[in-house]
Amino acid sequence: MKGVSKYQAATFIAILFHAIGIGGILFFDSEWVIRSTPINLLIMFILLIWTQPGKNKNFWLFFLTCFSIGLGAEITGVNTGFLFGDYKYGNVLGQQIKNVPLIIGLNWFIIIYCCGISIHMLLAKLTNPGSLAAMPGSKILKALSVIIDGAMLAALFDWLMEPVAVKLNYWNWNTAAIPWFNYFCWFIISSLLLTVFQICKFEKKNKFAVNLLLVQLMFFMILRTFLT
Repeated sequence: MKGVSKYQAATFIAILFHAIGIGGILFFDSEWVIRSTPINLLIMFILLIWTQPGKNKNFWLFFLTCFSIGLGAEITGVNTGFLFGDYKYGNVLGQQIKNVPLIIGLNWFIIIYCCGISIHMLLAKLTNPGSLAAMPGSKILKALSVIIDGAMLAALFDWLMEPVAVKLNYWNWNTAAIPWFNYFCWFIISSLLLTVFQICKFEKKNKFAVNLLLVQLMFFMILRTFLT
């Protein structure tokens, strides 16, 4: 539509799909909606790619790193219990490799990308020539903030998501409670991936990525309130 930016269009689509998801899970055919999760994640991924300006080789390197390391970590975790804890995936997230749904690799990229972009854009708004940006070593401090604050945000996202994911049979824990070690591993792996995010030189301004993170946080917050 005339006058509507691609960021606004993508945000509208994201809100619509997540609102349908909430309504379907809480009030209608929850099984059909739950099994549509891979399609929803794929659409969100496509929207992120569409709204990402200047997709150079560094951007694709970052994407492949997130996908491969995220998927590899999950395969290690599920099959050995060495990472995250003792858990297993259900059968609602689609095609699997080594007991892990392939879509989980995309999910790692979506979360890490959105968290990295959100912190990066927040710092850009908070800093100006007369403040942190003018201080010696400010580039190092900003890089550390993107990595550490972004990883904390990703771990918080996982904490919010975990009970809902278990309730929807995305995955299940073989322990009485979700172990704290899971969140520790999320922080460490997220820090590693956000270091790659910081090193790779590509455009890191995407309003839709910030909006999608907020939409997903609200999605899991609402479901956590009413399902658990």
